[in-house]
Amino acid sequence: MNRLLTPKFEEAIKDYPLYSQDGKERNAVCVAIFTIGNIRWFVLEGNKEGDDTTLFCIVVGLGEDEYGYVSLNELADVELDYRKQGFGIIRVIQMPYFTPCPIGQISDKRLQDFLNRLYD
Repeated sequence: MNRLLTPKFEEAIKDYPLYSQDGKERNAVCVAIFTIGNIRWFVLEGNKEGDDTTLFCIVVGLGEDEYGYVSLNELADVELDYRKQGFGIIRVIQMPYFTPCPIGQISDKRLQDFLNRLYD
């Protein structure tokens, strides 16, 4: 089983299948946030497909901030090996205390700058 597919995440995503929030802009509900280092995936929608889940997210912290699709299995497989630096292996995690809310209400400067470029 995918370590990121928790009962809490399954419950959060079930009411937001792919394409269910089209056109909602800043009012689209972010159901979960996954993170590794400075990279953040703000999950808006998702569909379970066999043993995987396809997510539609806003990703910030990579080369370009953008909307896009990602596989939950692929996120679970991302590892950064920092054992030589004394940190161990770092993996993508779900932000544990995040409560779903409209994407425009999240206090993340880079996310809000991205939304401002699109919707202002």
